[in-house]
Order: sequence, then structure tokens, then C-alpha cells
Amino acid sequence: MRLLDGTTMVDDLDAFLGVLDDVAAATDTTVQAFDADYVVSETHLRRALDRADRAIARGENVARERAVEVLCYAAGRRQINRALEMGVSEGENRVVVLVDSPAGDDEAEADAIEMLRDHIDEASVLGAYDEGTVREFFDISEAALDAVDGGLADLVLERVALLDVEK
Repeated sequence: MRLLDGTTMVDDLDAFLGVLDDVAAATDTTVQAFDADYVVSETHLRRALDRADRAIARGENVARERAVEVLCYAAGRRQINRALEMGVSEGENRVVVLVDSPAGDDEAEADAIEMLRDHIDEASVLGAYDEGTVREFFDISEAALDAVDGGLADLVLERVALLDVEK
């Protein structure tokens, strides 16, 4: 798995998603873009990818496409339409783009990242999430934060893991 983070202006969401699909098809990789305000860490996306792959291997996936299944796990939701909130939208976006080759092809991943650099201005936004947005999206209360030894990022990782239990 490789990540590309930065900013991008999305004038036409369908066109931008088409670019992601074209890059994925050209490199035989999975490409999924996330709004950086919702992504707490690289571990967040790595766990979502691992859980999505496990669900697909078991035939328990809810999405037809691997990229959408990864999005659902990252969002901690089985409902695709609710998980989409964590994706990019029209306008200026701080993004984290996940690229992964199911075959483990590092060169394909590197090629995909290079192609995506034409559309994303690299900047360090990974982990610079919006605490209020994350707490609201993942329904994390002050009481929940007070009840754990870890912090907000740990609770988000727990939500990703619990998605398997909630099925």
C-alpha cells in the first residue's frame, strides 16, 4: 500500500473519480481517495485495507469494488452511501489517496502514484484530521474518550475493527 497526500481542486466530481478509475485500470491497482479530515493515520487506512481484503476473501464484502469496500471499512460503516461522506467532494480538498496492488506489485503502485501526482499537489495532510469532524462522523463522545487509555485515533481504529463484529 502506498499513500499520496495533498490538496486538489475538484471541479467535476465524476471527472475526478474517472481519473482515479483510469489510473487504477492502467496500473491494475486499487485507488481510493479520502477526505483527509476523516483519516486519523496511515494505520487507519492499512487496517481498513486489510479488513476489506479479508471480507472479500470470505465472500462477506458489501461492495462489488475493492476500493469501495476499503472506503466502507475506513468509515466503519456497512452502508456505502454513508461511507461516501469520507470521500472527496467538489471544491478544494485535502486528500489522502490509497493505492494498492492486490498482486503486491510495487512498480504498479509507484506508477499509479506518479500518474496521480498530475492531479494532486503534494502536501503533508495525512494525520492532520479535523477532530470535530472525526468525532461526529464516528460518533465518539467525550465519555468514550474519557473511558479509554488511548485517544481519538485509537477509538477510530476500534470502529474499523468492530465493523466485522457488527455484520
